[in-house]
Amino acid sequence: MQERSLSQELKYQFKYGGVHIKLIFINVLVFLTIILFDLIGKLTGDALLWEFLKEIIFSLQTDLKVLVYTPYGFVTSIFSHFEFFHLLFNMIFLYFIGGIFKQFFSDRRMVHVYVWGGIVGGIFEVIAHQVTNQYPVVIGASGSIMALFIAMAVYRPNIEVRLFGIIPVKLYIIALIYLGSEILQMTQIDGIAHFAHIGGALIGLLSVVNLNSSTNIINWSETMQQRIARFFTRKNKLKVKQGGATRPVKTDEQYNMEAKAKQEKINIILDKISKSGYESLTKAEKDFLFSQSNK
Repeated sequence: MQERSLSQELKYQFKYGGVHIKLIFINVLVFLTIILFDLIGKLTGDALLWEFLKEIIFSLQTDLKVLVYTPYGFVTSIFSHFEFFHLLFNMIFLYFIGGIFKQFFSDRRMVHVYVWGGIVGGIFEVIAHQVTNQYPVVIGASGSIMALFIAMAVYRPNIEVRLFGIIPVKLYIIALIYLGSEILQMTQIDGIAHFAHIGGALIGLLSVVNLNSSTNIINWSETMQQRIARFFTRKNKLKVKQGGATRPVKTDEQYNMEAKAKQEKINIILDKISKSGYESLTKAEKDFLFSQSNK
């Protein structure tokens, strides 16, 4: 089989690698844009101006007098990194936890957890700044990644991962150690947005509480997204046309019921795998699991 070139491999990963790969691509592209800002500043001799623009566009400003004019920072900051190693470590963690997350949940749900984890983490940092006067600028995907991490640690706590590729450790143990260290370091001035991590962890927890209920924060977010999408696409209230035929659009209640049934079926299959191994599945079960993992 012919090996793919680097460009072909990147295209393949972006198309088929899952939404966590797409999130990594977005973070890298934003980082390259930030580098471009720095380069333009150096070439034009207006480094201070471009540094200012970089922080205003890509950072979360925790000073309320500035934040009121730059609320978009709650979103742009969760894709932004000003230092290479900050980006590298976050993307390695995102690749690791995103690969686990996609085995149990949809790509769409991952995006919602990522975004809300980052936004709530940002809100925590803004509140903390009013008390401690630390970190006027916040950047990084750490809060978003923490949300995905805690969601999996709560939903499947006994998943084993191998630290350094050698030491088997259950996911919940890593989560407890990590959260403990974050809490102990919250008051330290070390350049790390610990409050953003705590905010992201809270969303991760809430994302798997009452998982099949409409009151679940991520289920609510997905429902709101669907309603907004329907409003802007201006489709008929209950029907859409496809190839000359019509079919009813699912109501929110129907969608949530079907999602609940699918999740229960996935849980049954996963339990069967844990007890008897993957080969114990029927062809229908394997096909179903494969189809869900690609959504």
